[in-house]
Amino acid sequence: MSQAFVIELLGPRHDKAGFSSGVEALDRYLRTQATQDIRRRVTACHVAVDAPGGKIAGYYTLAAGAVLLRDLPESLAKRLPRYPTVPVARLGRLAVDTAYRGRKLGGALLWDAGMRALRSEIAAFALVVDAKDEQSEAFYRHHGFIPFGGPDRQLVLPLATFAKM
Repeated sequence: MSQAFVIELLGPRHDKAGFSSGVEALDRYLRTQATQDIRRRVTACHVAVDAPGGKIAGYYTLAAGAVLLRDLPESLAKRLPRYPTVPVARLGRLAVDTAYRGRKLGGALLWDAGMRALRSEIAAFALVVDAKDEQSEAFYRHHGFIPFGGPDRQLVLPLATFAKM
């Protein structure tokens, strides 16, 4: 990623209308729902801003969550206490504007989300995502996520992985 981006919380100064990822549901969420979700404290939305132009190049949402211990792969679950649920950080949405594709911005946003979750003062064991389709599932698997919990394309990556990088 050679271009300079600044990743910051979505705020009133950001032009959400100009964002286009090519996925209408993701674009509509940023334009119409993200601010409400932030105000209600159900998610945090971080945007990657093109440093010279100030345009939103990508975004992700991050929220607290939990998963059932019994749904995690045994290789992860065996190291955890036997509580019924495990605290996680949930990556709700991740999108890159079509004008910025091919610059590894998606991976940089994913890294930023993992590091924010790792540094949080609220404990979380892993970063969890629900991949929407085969392409997004392949993206997350490429970055080390593993499936869990059944056929719903839920993927998990322990936050300890980010600490090792």
